[in-house]
Amino acid sequence: MMPASSPRATAIGALAILMWSTLALLTAESGQVPPFQLMAMAFGVAAVTSFAVWLGRGQSPLCMLRQPVGAWVVGVGGLFGYHFFYFLALRQAPPLQANLLNYLWPLLIVLFAALLPGERLHTRHVLGGLAGLSGAVLLVTRGGQASFAAEHLLGYAAAVTCAVVWGGYSVINRRFREVPSDAVGGFCGATALLALACHLIFETTVWPQDGQWLAVLGLGLGPVGAAFFVWDFGVKHGNIRALGVLSYATPLLSTTLLILFGRGEMTATVAAAAVLIIGGAVIGAGDVLRRSSAPD
Repeated sequence: MMPASSPRATAIGALAILMWSTLALLTAESGQVPPFQLMAMAFGVAAVTSFAVWLGRGQSPLCMLRQPVGAWVVGVGGLFGYHFFYFLALRQAPPLQANLLNYLWPLLIVLFAALLPGERLHTRHVLGGLAGLSGAVLLVTRGGQASFAAEHLLGYAAAVTCAVVWGGYSVINRRFREVPSDAVGGFCGATALLALACHLIFETTVWPQDGQWLAVLGLGLGPVGAAFFVWDFGVKHGNIRALGVLSYATPLLSTTLLILFGRGEMTATVAAAAVLIIGGAVIGAGDVLRRSSAPD
């Protein structure tokens, strides 16, 4: 792995945020494919692509897969665990509330990062994270229309769990800096197999039709593929607090894409959320933009 300065690695990690913003649109374009089946197919595309790249470079897949057990536990636990609990949350609670609780993960990254050696939590990071969270709340509640019911407690708990899993994965992964980001291909393969098992147990197979296959391919190459590789590099070598704050741009960019492709509309709520999210990013990550060297 080439050494990278914090601003460069942070910028690379931020590419994941751009890719994740296409997740909702590509998922909508994939038709009625069940979630675990879609997850297995998309992660399968990511894994097969990784293996092809390794072979093209003359690298041995076995060598790439020979990583510390801890890295495998964290990698597969993060990728599969997050998606498993997210889908469970969507099944057991209203999507609006589940999505709201899920978007606690950027703030958790900012807070968890303070526990890492050499990291310090500043007031601006907390304020930026809270501003971004407020913007995300506006987006997913459409201006405060969410309510929480006791009968959906399991779904709410699953949504919070997936936020904790992704926040924890992103921060703990920093302890495995020596593991190359290319190894994520192996984690994607294991995740695909686990998702396939869940699909066979819980779902009925529904195959994509015509152009829907392109959406599935796009998922595997982008938000459920390359995004995890650049995110891995960013959280290992960049400013992890800044990435946490910047991650609140995901729901904003996702909503913008849906609007551009005729699957949503611009409202005052979206505009207000944009101000909060962009403002939060400037507050929380402004120090990164001013730095040009020295990783954290």
